[in-house]
Amino acid sequence: MARILVVEDEPAIALGLEEDLRLEGYDVDVATDGETGLEKARHGTFDLVLLDVMLPRRDGFSVCRELRRTGVTTPVILLTARAQEAEKVLGLKLGADDYVTKPFSPMELCARVQAVLRRAAGTAPEVCRFGGMEVNFTRGELLRAGRAVDLTPIEFKLLAVFVRSRGRVLSRGQLIEQVWSKETYITERVVDTHVSNLRKKVEPEGEPRFIVSVRGIGYRFDG
Repeated sequence: MARILVVEDEPAIALGLEEDLRLEGYDVDVATDGETGLEKARHGTFDLVLLDVMLPRRDGFSVCRELRRTGVTTPVILLTARAQEAEKVLGLKLGADDYVTKPFSPMELCARVQAVLRRAAGTAPEVCRFGGMEVNFTRGELLRAGRAVDLTPIEFKLLAVFVRSRGRVLSRGQLIEQVWSKETYITERVVDTHVSNLRKKVEPEGEPRFIVSVRGIGYRFDG
């Protein structure tokens, strides 16, 4: 299930987008200003950002520019009431993947979202390597020196979230949302137990090298 961040300050539009996208089967989070949207996009793990151009605190162009400047490659679709070609071109030059002009129909927006997600999936690596380990997302397996490491489904999901978010700090709450779901009641102690079990299978002896604890926040993958 793809995770989409909606950054939109008009409550009615934000609610409509959230409901339409959830009906299409997406997991949706909402930010109502540019600064909050930027922080969520930088530190969360989203598959797509729907970003309004006219926002309080920081406009959408500035948010898109900052995301790309800091190395965030999450696809961005700009939502704009401006029909001028020059501003659409500016958004694409700043790193946006597409734009939709307001007012738009839910069908058009969902079609654009699906198209961008398909393009992004086509460029996503099927295999990632770290420290002599190889994660194959297509086959759902972890290999060490060519031999399969026995992981539970939860452990593989945890590892996949860590690998795809390498370098970012993930809170226990974020891990619960992405590995289990928002509706599942999982305590932080349970998260720590699963992370500890995963570490035993992927870490060399001694201090954790790949799945690093960040005191008071959560974990970061440094592979």
